[in-house]
Amino acid sequence: MSITTYSIIAIAVAALCTFATRLVPFVLFGGKKEVPQIVNYLGKVLPSSIIAILIIYCVRSVDFTSGYHGCAEISAILLTAVLHLWKGNTLISIGGGTVFYMFLIQYIFV
Repeated sequence: MSITTYSIIAIAVAALCTFATRLVPFVLFGGKKEVPQIVNYLGKVLPSSIIAILIIYCVRSVDFTSGYHGCAEISAILLTAVLHLWKGNTLISIGGGTVFYMFLIQYIFV
């Protein structure tokens, strides 16, 4: 199989999986069906849980006892939290925190 054929198949499978994950909630809960309480509960608690896990994952290898003591990471996490509390927009808060972190490690904490 050529690399072009393989790439086309991989893109098609990824597109199909993405479309299916977007379609399933509408099939299960579309129309006048009531959304189960567990789904509502998970919708409320999972975003915060996922963010907490991502924060732990991001700082797991930071050495707080040497160098800049994780100043770039802590600053970016705090900016992300402030942006999210201020704007309430996940894209702005994560994007802003990421851009700020990349700025810090590329230009400030070289």
